[in-house]
Amino acid sequence: MKTNKKLRLALVGTDSLRGNEIKNVLEQKKFPLKDIEFFDPDVDEEYSKLTQSRGEPKVIHHLDRNSLQGMDLVFLAADKKTNREYGLLARDQNFIAIDLSETFNDEEDIPLVVARVNDDVLAQRKQVLIANPHPVAIILTNILNLVLQKYGILKAIAFVLQPVSAFDRSGIEELASQSTALLGGTSLSKKVFKEQIAFNLLSHTEKPGSHGFSTAEKQVVAEIKRVLGRPNFPLSLSVIQVPVFHTYSIMTYLELEKETDIPGLGSLLKGSPLIELCASSASCPVSSVSVAGKEKIFIGQVKKEEAFPHSFWIWLVADNLTRGSALNAFEIARVLVTSS
Repeated sequence: MKTNKKLRLALVGTDSLRGNEIKNVLEQKKFPLKDIEFFDPDVDEEYSKLTQSRGEPKVIHHLDRNSLQGMDLVFLAADKKTNREYGLLARDQNFIAIDLSETFNDEEDIPLVVARVNDDVLAQRKQVLIANPHPVAIILTNILNLVLQKYGILKAIAFVLQPVSAFDRSGIEELASQSTALLGGTSLSKKVFKEQIAFNLLSHTEKPGSHGFSTAEKQVVAEIKRVLGRPNFPLSLSVIQVPVFHTYSIMTYLELEKETDIPGLGSLLKGSPLIELCASSASCPVSSVSVAGKEKIFIGQVKKEEAFPHSFWIWLVADNLTRGSALNAFEIARVLVTSS
């Protein structure tokens, strides 16, 4: 890609939650965009499906193996099978692909990038396929990287509250329909979650392994270690499924190597343009309701643990579709453009 020309972009998976969010981000942010084309794997007949871009109607095209030829940059936001097929075309068809659906995240030869944390890997060699990490990995590495650089971390524990939008539109629809059914006294539909999710908490949504952790939990930990460049980073993470539509809420415990206090830690975090520190402000509540749709990582409370030296609890909330997905992918794209 060259900075002296505007780029031809494509979005695969326009109707997914992540696809819709990256489309919105591209419309709102400045980007050297010549034009953008939209594709969905379920479109069979041309002109049968429309979307909007820059206030004008746009056709969502049928997708085949020749659709992306001539594109400069492609955002992959469809299902993993589709993303894999078309992501692997990037080298042969001479475009750059950014995968938003965690299709390639466990493949060591494909860069896994959090902007501002390890985006220097993009300059090491010409990249044609880049993986956007899991939203929790994006959110937590922005916090952990700052603290590591200044204070060091002896131990990190994260208790993660996962929204139903982690399962795309089907998760949202199931929570909404179950809530309506319970309030109306009708029977519940259970397709996405094996147990009732409305007004309920689930300790897991997939079969746990021999140590009790799911494959997804272990994958998020592996991604965080990889992005930080610290394979032995002392992190334990557990995910609870909660009945909220959007945002990951995370209670994080950090045991630091160096001494500091709440103001010192808060000052460090507040220095990041991606973080909004509201810990001491009653007028700035930090919850799923207040943070949904916003761009920053919001910190609502910092507690210093008296029982253990140099230890803190941090409550943080971030939107899984904006900061936890689309904005990171957009910032990766911007780095690629400016470094070309």
